[in-house]
Amino acid sequence: MIKCLIIDDERLARQELRRILENHKNIEILDECGSADEAITKIEELKPDLIFLDIQMPGKNGFDVLEEIIYTPEVIFVTAYDEFALKAFEVSALDYILKPVEEDRFDESLKKVIQKINNKRQEGGDSNLPSEQLGENDQVFVKDGDKCWFIELGKIRLFESEGNYVRVYFDNNKPLILKSLNNLDKKLSDKLFFRANRKHIINLKWIDKIETWFNGGLLVILKDDKKIEISRRQAVKLKDRMSL
Repeated sequence: MIKCLIIDDERLARQELRRILENHKNIEILDECGSADEAITKIEELKPDLIFLDIQMPGKNGFDVLEEIIYTPEVIFVTAYDEFALKAFEVSALDYILKPVEEDRFDESLKKVIQKINNKRQEGGDSNLPSEQLGENDQVFVKDGDKCWFIELGKIRLFESEGNYVRVYFDNNKPLILKSLNNLDKKLSDKLFFRANRKHIINLKWIDKIETWFNGGLLVILKDDKKIEISRRQAVKLKDRMSL
């Protein structure tokens, strides 16, 4: 069963999606939200597999919703504003559906997202993680200026604190996001990520070499050659984590 949320400030639009989804017995509607703030709370609380997300809403828009959450489900944008189409595709959303919704087009989009969710489930993921933690197959939304990405956590090699922001390193990109490193640390799987120091969280699978450092500390060298210092206290934890 695929669990979803409907997010749209227009009641009639939410009703129309409910009506269409009645034909899909493998979809369970957990709830619907009429505002961005309500959506942010419900996504973090209910952890849906999929959200149907309107872009243009009063106050915060659909992209603001994605920026503020840490857990990011699969997304299908459903909106009347086609000027956002290019931007939606830039963020690698599974699909973009224009209002009024054409049921054949909707069914096609839903088929794609169901396949993707089922593939992730078959890969296993981190089923033994506490429900509040995110594993390597979970994705986060990253927005920096006009560029946006949905990124699987396993592809992120480093989080680096810069004041009130966090720089996210993946592929050849390193955008800044307005999130707290401490908050991220609480959400990320400690099987995959390690809090190296006050400024850095590293992906253990991206470690290339570990060298001894000053005062009993360690120097971690990632596969992109970035060097991260580990204090003596954290070095003990890292050695235990990696069975060194």
